[in-house]
Amino acid sequence: MSINTNPDALAHEGAVATIIPESEHPIREHQLDREALKVLYRLRDAGFKGYLVGGGVRDLYLGKEPKDFDVSTDARPGELRKLFRNSRTIGRRFRLVQVFFRGNKIIEVSTLRSQNENESDETDQVLAANNTFGSLEEDAFRRDLTINSLFYEVGERTVIDYVGGVDDLNRGVIRMVGDPDRRFTRDPVRMMRAVRHAARTGFIIEASTFEAIKRQGEKLLLCPPSRLRDEILKDLQSGMARPWAERCLDTDLWFTLFPFYSASFEGIDGEKTKSLLFRLLAELDTIFQGSHGETRIKMEEYFLFAVLLLPWVAQKFDILGNTPLRGLAFQKQLASLRKEIDRHFGVPFNVTRMAKERIATLIMNLSTLQHTKDAKGGHPKWLKKKSYYRDCNRLHNLLQLSLGEEVAALSPEEFIDVQENNDELEVLGLVHEGNSSTGKRGRGAPAFASTKHGVFGLRTG
Repeated sequence: MSINTNPDALAHEGAVATIIPESEHPIREHQLDREALKVLYRLRDAGFKGYLVGGGVRDLYLGKEPKDFDVSTDARPGELRKLFRNSRTIGRRFRLVQVFFRGNKIIEVSTLRSQNENESDETDQVLAANNTFGSLEEDAFRRDLTINSLFYEVGERTVIDYVGGVDDLNRGVIRMVGDPDRRFTRDPVRMMRAVRHAARTGFIIEASTFEAIKRQGEKLLLCPPSRLRDEILKDLQSGMARPWAERCLDTDLWFTLFPFYSASFEGIDGEKTKSLLFRLLAELDTIFQGSHGETRIKMEEYFLFAVLLLPWVAQKFDILGNTPLRGLAFQKQLASLRKEIDRHFGVPFNVTRMAKERIATLIMNLSTLQHTKDAKGGHPKWLKKKSYYRDCNRLHNLLQLSLGEEVAALSPEEFIDVQENNDELEVLGLVHEGNSSTGKRGRGAPAFASTKHGVFGLRTG
């Protein structure tokens, strides 16, 4: 492996660029996306420098097919827009250029950027409002993980490494670029990304990074709820949800994100609950891993969250052990379930009212599906007509698979091109005061109102 020191003054003292020739790395040009190559060669022909960056380089080095091929360049956004007419500029904090190709193909091109966080002595200073353009080495040091800080240069077909990312790939190590405590303080979501990549690659988290996650984990609660929700959704639909949950438990991030699970994991019943969670997530992974090619599975967030919450709710309310409730008893338990979901999950993660309603409905009706099966495992016609039946049956089948029962596996095709139903889900057995025949909501506060007076301070009746 040859080493070439960049003659320019580096923003990070002691930084040395390791240039790895094609003979010493596994990436070959034919493995690159055709459209990404077009972008890289057009940049080169126009006199700019272009590099394949980030996860694309990492995956190619590991022999995997990258999900995305992102490009970085020394060209500014305005220059990129002139060079690529089939493009648009997006982003506020740092502007990216999306280059469009046939078949809805998009290649994202970013200008090499710099951040001053590693040059500052203020460890608790937040990120600057706007990034500034920078050099190749500055761009490498502002990235989160060493294995995501590599560049592939198409002209010389070399891999450029400023942070030891290639060594970490070879050794199977997840390591933060720079001081992990400082980086996590600046952006706590980086801890979730470190755990995510450890789960997806099967790599170990390097000791200083691991200990920093354990020290700084509580800082995740400073992040916007919607941002945490979106990060969790990425992991639930990654096809590696079970190893993600296991790594979250190892680093204590699980209980930071989901403190309501703490009591559920205690004792003998706690081990059963944890086991059910892992098996459910493993079945979820099987579905996502079963998709191939351009086919993308669309699984609604309320379904994913129902899977995540099911073991906790099942233990707390004995959903799976009870016979189906009816009438007032059903209504009371559903109200309690809604309240708990809202308090422990809906509010902390800014989940929409409709999503919370559907989560409660799907889980609450699992007992009904379990106890109305016929000898062949089917359900009566009246139940199949319910608006919630399709999703609830999927959740029920997923549960049965996780419990080792003999049912047909859920096919990924069942979650492709699902038409979203914006109507509220029916709730079996719900009795509405003075309006039980219509199935409409009775008078009173909405299901997830935080006060008895409803929402927006409007009193009811």
